[in-house]
Amino acid sequence: MKNNNNHNHNNNQLISLSKIFNGPLSNLLSLILFFAFGLVFGIILTFHLKNISFNLQFTQFSLSTTTATNNTTVTPSLATTTTPPPVPEKVGLKNYLKVPELMHDMTDEELIWRASMVPKVKEYPFDRKPTVAFMFLTRGPVVLSPLWDQFFKGYEGLFTIYVHSSNSSSNVTEPEDSVFYGRRIPSKYVEWGKVNMIEAERRLLANALLDFSNQRFVLLSEACIPLFNFSTVYSYLMNSQHNFVESYDLEGPVGRGRYSQNMAPVVDIEDWRKGSQWFEMDRDLAVEVISDKKYFSVFHDYCDGQCYADEHYLPTFVTKYFGKTNANRTLTFVDWAKGGPHPTKYTRNDVTEGFLEKLRNDRSCEYNGKKNQICHLFARKFTLHALDRLLRIAPKLMQFNL
Repeated sequence: MKNNNNHNHNNNQLISLSKIFNGPLSNLLSLILFFAFGLVFGIILTFHLKNISFNLQFTQFSLSTTTATNNTTVTPSLATTTTPPPVPEKVGLKNYLKVPELMHDMTDEELIWRASMVPKVKEYPFDRKPTVAFMFLTRGPVVLSPLWDQFFKGYEGLFTIYVHSSNSSSNVTEPEDSVFYGRRIPSKYVEWGKVNMIEAERRLLANALLDFSNQRFVLLSEACIPLFNFSTVYSYLMNSQHNFVESYDLEGPVGRGRYSQNMAPVVDIEDWRKGSQWFEMDRDLAVEVISDKKYFSVFHDYCDGQCYADEHYLPTFVTKYFGKTNANRTLTFVDWAKGGPHPTKYTRNDVTEGFLEKLRNDRSCEYNGKKNQICHLFARKFTLHALDRLLRIAPKLMQFNL
């Protein structure tokens, strides 16, 4: 019995201990263990963060040392500063009016499409000084450019120049102080009497139309000279109520004889006209010329060889649709009196004061519905050998300095 009592007593003690450990003491030990774990974790984390801070400071110190070595003023604090985004450029009217570089990468189709855009509103919402586009269709450089340089001198802002040349080196031959320097447009090879002559003319017009300041457009060659000073030419063109495209109906082999029946019904024999290649026109007609596909496609397909499209396309097209606005004459004097496929050439011995005066006052014509003594503003065909005498006689005679 005694042993049993001892056994029961021991069991009671174990039960009491178990209650103690499972009671408040157990909660206390859990708190102590949690605190100890947190303390150890905090010590480890603090040590780890110090290592990171030390490495970062060491890296920044290295960057600062390298920056100082390269004489750069950027500090570690500035190096980590975020660059603000760029302010977007405002899009205004100036972006639309900006003229592309002359040597652009547009194809003929892209160029004509862009140049044919016409605003419906006729009034310009910006200050616009109307200019004359002088378009030179050449084989190479403008050989008489020194004379033209004197003609244009002092009138900057009232003219623009465009040169279409089959010779890609034409820009190189012009001195940098010449008004022709860098004025060559993207050009293609042109054959005399072929339809690609018309393509070149349309290319010149389209490039000139990209500048909204251009109001009048005159086609010239490297063999052309002015017959009057710039102010006279500018006033004559700007005040004109008409375009100047020569057009007439001519019987015989060099007139109607060049017509092809394949052009009908778009172009009938009654529509067929002949005239000088050298034209002058306003902006409205220039847009119509480059936009035309109907007539041009017919000439492109059926006017080749002995047809000479440059003498028939514009006279026929303009007379058909814009005859009322056309003066029906050219402003460029050309002498065909000797006959043959080419006009008279003028050399050094031909250039005299009397000869130039005759060209300036050769006949009477109509201007804005009234008789006028100035009929031709330009003349051709002058050779390079005539340049020295032209430079000595023309500026004074034509009063280039006024």
